[in-house]
Amino acid sequence: MARILITSALPYINGIKHLGNLVGSQLPSDVFARYCRARGDEVMYICATDEHGTPAEIAAAKAGKPVAQYCAEMHEVQADLARGFRLSFDYFGRSSSARNRAITQHLAGRLADNGLIEEVSEKQVYSRADGRFLPDRYIEGTCPNCGYDSARGDQCENCTKQLDPTDLIDPRSAISGSTDLEVRETRHLFLRQSKMRDRLNAWIDQKSDWPILTTSIARKWLNDGDGLQDRGITRDLDWGVPVKRGDRDWPGMEGKVFYVWFDAPIEYIGATAEWADANGLDDSAWERWWRTDKGAEDVRYVQFMGKDNVPFHTLSFPATIMGSNEPWKLVDYIKSFNYLNYDGGQFSTSKGRGVFMDQALDILPSDYWRWWLLSHVPENSDSEFTWENFQASINKDLADVLGNFVSRVTKFCRARFGEAVPEGGGYGPAEAAVIAEISRRVAAYEGHMAAIEIRKATAELRAIWVVGNEYLQTAAPWAVFKSDPEAAGAIVRFALNLIRLYAVLSEPFIPDASATILSALHLQSAEWPDDVEAALSTLPAGHAFDVPEVLFAKITDDARTEMQARFAGTQTAKA
Repeated sequence: MARILITSALPYINGIKHLGNLVGSQLPSDVFARYCRARGDEVMYICATDEHGTPAEIAAAKAGKPVAQYCAEMHEVQADLARGFRLSFDYFGRSSSARNRAITQHLAGRLADNGLIEEVSEKQVYSRADGRFLPDRYIEGTCPNCGYDSARGDQCENCTKQLDPTDLIDPRSAISGSTDLEVRETRHLFLRQSKMRDRLNAWIDQKSDWPILTTSIARKWLNDGDGLQDRGITRDLDWGVPVKRGDRDWPGMEGKVFYVWFDAPIEYIGATAEWADANGLDDSAWERWWRTDKGAEDVRYVQFMGKDNVPFHTLSFPATIMGSNEPWKLVDYIKSFNYLNYDGGQFSTSKGRGVFMDQALDILPSDYWRWWLLSHVPENSDSEFTWENFQASINKDLADVLGNFVSRVTKFCRARFGEAVPEGGGYGPAEAAVIAEISRRVAAYEGHMAAIEIRKATAELRAIWVVGNEYLQTAAPWAVFKSDPEAAGAIVRFALNLIRLYAVLSEPFIPDASATILSALHLQSAEWPDDVEAALSTLPAGHAFDVPEVLFAKITDDARTEMQARFAGTQTAKA
């Protein structure tokens, strides 16, 4: 039994996430966590809401609520949606927690003690109308690189170029819209990442098994241009982790908070400590996952994230952990993803374009979305959601292949043998061929899952379902029953055992359907099929079952057209 620590990139607090956000970290990490648990591994699966920074303050102001209240409410909304999509976190924490605050301040103190934090005087934009400095996303303007007129002070969403607020053309306050701005001097703390460059390069050199997407982004930041730059880790904001050096005040930093990208990854540790607190456990319970001097040396740590988060997880967060000179667990594998686009364009919150998590669950059960997203996860390149493809995948894969197999077998058995696994002869060459084929495919499926190749795993899983359908069509128990009911009974018994096998193998991807199948088979749970031949003899003759309701209803053309129009967005609708 292995010990696997899994973290998903933290969803930001300022609103409900769309399907592209979901498939970029949370959903693939859940599949991997479920698979590892099914194989008997000890898993700690952690996520949290990322609650600090400028966008949280702006969103709270727009909602007319204090930022602490807004974040608490949105945390509950996001936690409820996570449950709706069956995300099986061991704990879903909050970056605003006391645990994260204390650990963040502790690590900052350690970095300062080790000469890795520098106090820098710099110029920032100050808004006279708002009476405050405007860091990062509090400033909007025209991108000097591409001309996009709604670029933010940290990055242009249109061309993805990293920016400083002073780079923007015609800047304005994101709070008030005022252009009455001036540049003033202020002091901030910088993490001296440049001093960690060689150490980070050597560490990444050891990660030959990482996805090319992950390492290419890390090396670009490490080596392009002037190489890895020092980064500001404090901001002039009200909401965030107060700047302290451990439990001591930091002279000159009064009224400032740590930058959200400094404290957010630390919340992986903080949330694990929150899990221990919530379960009445002492610090050793979470330290065995995070401290190599407390048992974490045998933990495999896997992170999941979209490609835009890679620089912070391959450079800034490791620099923080390494630079502390304390025995913290470093990530072993980073699974990064490209972007999911929407129906010929991009998801857009402001334009109402695309499907968001709450809307998706209002339309169809979570398994429909889980299956399509995971079978089209943007691993090697960007992928695109289209309603035509979504309809085809659900109807062909889930309804016609898996759902149809379960329905045909159980209904035929009930009609000819009753609602119990039938008696009958033994298995013959046809069943042996199926066992051999599925054994080969299960091994391939396991290989893809171990390598976290999600798309390949879904393709192999679907192929396993197809084997059962082809067997049923060739064996034709409905025809055999007319002349040899006992032989027909053996075919049906084998097919019912295939259904059980499918429920187990499919659970990481479509957990609700799996639970429905197991319940219909009068099973509370089922072990992973380490021996496929033995697994296909698990249900004995006489074992009772129920015929389940329709597992997956097909999506009609009219329903697809209606959904496509509903989520086209205001811009497309006008066109």
